[in-house]
Amino acid sequence: MFRKILAGLALAALVAVPASAQTLDEVLAKNYKAKGGLDKIKAVQTIRVTGTMTLGPGIEAPFVLVQKRPGMLRMEFTFQGMTGVQAYDGKTGWQLMPFQGRKDPEPLPEDAMKQVEEQADVDGPLVDYKVKGHTVELVGKEKVEGSDAYKLKVTLKNGDIRYIYLDADSYLEIRVEGKTKTRGTDVESESTIGDYKEVGGLMFPYAMESGQKGSPQKQKMTLQKIELNVPLDDAQFKMPVVK
Repeated sequence: MFRKILAGLALAALVAVPASAQTLDEVLAKNYKAKGGLDKIKAVQTIRVTGTMTLGPGIEAPFVLVQKRPGMLRMEFTFQGMTGVQAYDGKTGWQLMPFQGRKDPEPLPEDAMKQVEEQADVDGPLVDYKVKGHTVELVGKEKVEGSDAYKLKVTLKNGDIRYIYLDADSYLEIRVEGKTKTRGTDVESESTIGDYKEVGGLMFPYAMESGQKGSPQKQKMTLQKIELNVPLDDAQFKMPVVK
């Protein structure tokens, strides 16, 4: 009898592993489908986003964000008649911040580099996560502002951790929580995502609110326009040479 119990437990353990993995695969498959499908997601070569973001209480700045495969990003925002730039060409990250009295482009600090490398991923961390060196676990279900959501733990290749919450009905992202090392200290952040709209057969969020977890001060981003597969020259992502 004891041997039968052990055999039964061993069999249950073997069955439980693929069932759990399959559950994660099913959730991810529904997420990809909800966004428009993997084929359409991967067909997007470039993205241009136009919108506004808050820089402080009552202070808004227009911005333009462009992305290009395989991992390039450039964001420009205008404030007090000056334009700031933060960009990444796939290898080098740089910024131009005239509001801080710096008129020449300069390399991004190490902490900012990690963030911009993550943001430059056109598809996000869930698509082809194994190829990218990330790991994803299905933690379970939790309530997010009264709605059921699947909680995914994403451990990025660089060791940073993200918790991505997918709405249990739509399977779209509605919240992201993160823990990032900044100057040797763990900093927790959270982002709320919503107002999804269809663009070229794909679903994109048009409203985001993010900031340090627990802090009432959040940065809001409101999108006005998203354009797909627009012509983008690689040169605009590269750091200008200072003469």
